[in-house]
Amino acid sequence: MTLRFCFALVVCLCSLLANGAPPAVVDALQAPAWRVRGETTEPLYPGMEIANGDRLKTGNGSRVYLKLAEGSTVKFGESAQMTFHTRSKKPESFFRGALDVAAGAFRFTTAAAVKLRHRELSIRVGTATIGIRGTDVWGRARADEDLVMLIEGQVEVKAPDGTLFDLHEPMTTYLAPRARAPQSLVMATPAEFAARAAETEIAPAEGALRRRGAWSLRLGDVADEGVALAIYDRARTAGFPVRIRPLAGDGGWTYEVLLSGFADKARAERAADGVRRTLGLDVLPTL
Repeated sequence: MTLRFCFALVVCLCSLLANGAPPAVVDALQAPAWRVRGETTEPLYPGMEIANGDRLKTGNGSRVYLKLAEGSTVKFGESAQMTFHTRSKKPESFFRGALDVAAGAFRFTTAAAVKLRHRELSIRVGTATIGIRGTDVWGRARADEDLVMLIEGQVEVKAPDGTLFDLHEPMTTYLAPRARAPQSLVMATPAEFAARAAETEIAPAEGALRRRGAWSLRLGDVADEGVALAIYDRARTAGFPVRIRPLAGDGGWTYEVLLSGFADKARAERAADGVRRTLGLDVLPTL
C-alpha cells in the first residue's frame, strides 16, 4: 500500500476515535453534498463534524440532516448553501450560534426532550433573521423571495427594515419578496405545508447514507492503484464520500472504491442509479 492509502485509513480511524462533543455532526444525507472549510472542499459523510465557519453545499436531489450538540436537528434540501457559526465552549449544554442560509430550504426541529436546554440561536434566511426558541420551523431563501413557516412553537422574524413579526400559530408564514417590502403574515394550507416539508425530508425508501449503515455501493474493484485513485478523486469531487479498501490476494493488491452507509441492500440499489448517471460507472451493492 502507498503512503496515500495509509493516510486515508488514519484519517478514518481518527474520526471514529475523536473525543468530545463537536458543535454539530452530519447525521444522514443523500449525496451529493460538500463541506467547505477554508480552501478545502470535501464531500459530506455521516458522522462528519461541522465547526465554526464551515460552509455546507448540497447538489441536485440532495438532502442533509445535521444534529446539533444540544440535540436539535437541522435539515437541508437540494441546492442549499449554509454557513455555520458557533462560539459555544460546551455546545451540548448551552449552544450559542447562528446559521446563515444563503440559498435553499431548511427545517429546524427541537425534540421535546431537549426543548428546555439553553440555546442562543438565530437563523438568517436570505434577508430575514429568525430568533429561535424551542420550536419547529421551516424556511427557504430564493433569488426572488424569502419564506419562513412556523410548524410548532414560536419564532420572531426580523425583516430587512427592522420590522419584527411574531409567529406563534402553526402554519403562520412570513413571505418577503426581494423586490418589495414583506407581505402581511399568511396561513399556509395543508397542501403547501406538505409540499414544503417534502423539500427537506429524506423519504424512507431513498438511498440515504447514515452513521450505522452496513451496506455499500462498490464503484470499482481494480488491481491498478492509479485507476482506483482516479475513481476515488472523481467521485469525491462530485460530492460522493467514497473510500478505498485495499485487499491483499495471491495475485497482489486489489482496490475497492466504496460508497458506504446504506441501511440495507434496497436503499443502496435505490442510490445506485444516481451514482451511475453522475459518474458513468457500473456500481454494485455489497456488504
